[in-house]
Amino acid sequence: TENTQIIGMSATLNNVGDLQKFLQAEYYTNNFRPVELKEYIKIGDTIYAVDSKTENGFTFSRLLNFKYSGNLEKADPDHIIALVTEVIPKYSCLIFCPTKKNCENVASMVCKYLKKEFKAHREKEKQDLIKNLKNIGNGSVCPVLMQTIPFGIAYHHSGLTNDERKSIEEGYSTGVLCLLACTATLAAGVNLPARRVILRAPYVANDFLKKNQYKQMIGRAGRAGIDSAGESILIVQEKDKHLVQDLVNSPLENCYSNLLLELTKGMQSLLLSLVGLKIAVTHEEVDNFMCSTLLGVQQQLLSREKSLSEITKDGLENLIEKGLLKGRLSEKDHSSKCTLTITPLGKAAYKGSIDLAYCNLLYRELKKGLEGLILESNLHLLYLATPYDMTSHCSPDWMIYLRQFNQLSAAEQKVADIVGVPESFITKKASGQAIRKNVDSAVVNRLYLSFVLYTLLKETNIWSVSEKFNMSRGYVQNLLNSAASFTSCVLHFCEELEEFWVYKALLTELTKQLTYCVKTELVPLMEVAGVLEARAKQLYNAGYKTLAHLANANPETLVKMIEHLSLRQAKQIVSSAKV
Repeated sequence: TENTQIIGMSATLNNVGDLQKFLQAEYYTNNFRPVELKEYIKIGDTIYAVDSKTENGFTFSRLLNFKYSGNLEKADPDHIIALVTEVIPKYSCLIFCPTKKNCENVASMVCKYLKKEFKAHREKEKQDLIKNLKNIGNGSVCPVLMQTIPFGIAYHHSGLTNDERKSIEEGYSTGVLCLLACTATLAAGVNLPARRVILRAPYVANDFLKKNQYKQMIGRAGRAGIDSAGESILIVQEKDKHLVQDLVNSPLENCYSNLLLELTKGMQSLLLSLVGLKIAVTHEEVDNFMCSTLLGVQQQLLSREKSLSEITKDGLENLIEKGLLKGRLSEKDHSSKCTLTITPLGKAAYKGSIDLAYCNLLYRELKKGLEGLILESNLHLLYLATPYDMTSHCSPDWMIYLRQFNQLSAAEQKVADIVGVPESFITKKASGQAIRKNVDSAVVNRLYLSFVLYTLLKETNIWSVSEKFNMSRGYVQNLLNSAASFTSCVLHFCEELEEFWVYKALLTELTKQLTYCVKTELVPLMEVAGVLEARAKQLYNAGYKTLAHLANANPETLVKMIEHLSLRQAKQIVSSAKV
């Protein structure tokens, strides 16, 4: 509506002018920070203050005074324990680490050398946190957390499941945990401030830190209303000193339009939607629209060879070639009124939000499936529903691959053959033999991920599956979530194409199974608002096995039969089941 106001905020934007022009926005800026932030860097046992007024950007601040024994010096050459014990347990502290493994190592190392009295601080609440994690993990807790939480320390990275992360964040917010060792993902997302933020090294994975990453991380220091000041300490090795001087004194990075970087997801996907939604249907209208995008504002960044309108024309031609759009683009008379229309395949792609890089491949695979889909189990269907974009990051463990393959029935083993992964290939890989025949690695990886999903739906336990495949729980959960949404996308894709009518029923069911990841008989109950897996099990065991059973239930009776269920919740469950 006319009177909606949109406000965008950022602490780390450099080229605001471009965005202002693109959004046609007013611009307001302010350097006020409720809690002062003091930036330091540490080289050896010396701490320097960051000071842009001086020639090399640093001024001497203090020496660390902490007595290190020979053993401790070996275990903690970067003096993390000295930096941490200056603030915890009274105040909170974050340590940003370059890798997930490094987070866990730092958390373990710190609690090995802390004094015993750290354990006494809010001891009962720490035990409750461990209990809570145990419930989340169906009885399993990560051994590193078992060791670190009694000291008020934990790690936080994408290897944890969403619920574990929430639990740990809550423990930190309430002060039960006073130290988190985390990866950069924490910096941009969650609002978890600290008295002191330590950057373990100026790297994220193997890449040197960028200025806006640095700013996001140190921005966590200083809790409004609690601290008078916050401080950040970046730990630097002598060899990186010059790089860090550049980092601290450099401007923030610019932000650029993604239409250029992401061709199939960006530019082509936008063009397809424009025509599909009839926002622009002639070449000329499309061109006009492109001028009002951020890329249109940043045209001067385009390479000399191609103008924006030429890039747009290439994009449209590519879509016509792929059979997603119909129409002609005339060479000479640019203002031609020739109308572009979307083909059924194009409509299916944009309705299903399918990345256009995989659109034709998906069509071919579904088409091939019509000729011989093996439905003895859901493995073949799961293969078709495994997200393409996760295959590149997957490197199979060949012994596990072979073991999983050998556990399949004959019909399921045939699936592997049909999609293009012969048994001989897996056997040779597992025994380390040379392979002459060419096998598509994307297909091999995709089938491997299908095995993970297949096992997940069978066992419905993320912990056991992540151990079986030697993957982190967070990764397995992420795969499950991606597969659930991709299956739903493929379902919408099939709904637009008459020939794929048979997939509709199959994929509707599979979407539910992947979304809830519970034993099949519990799926109908999971569709009720407020019912999660544990509750669904209780209801099922109490004889409420279908939606109809629940809809006809008496809330008072439910309360009597189901443990820990309030009357309010019972009424909610019954009315949701009725709907």
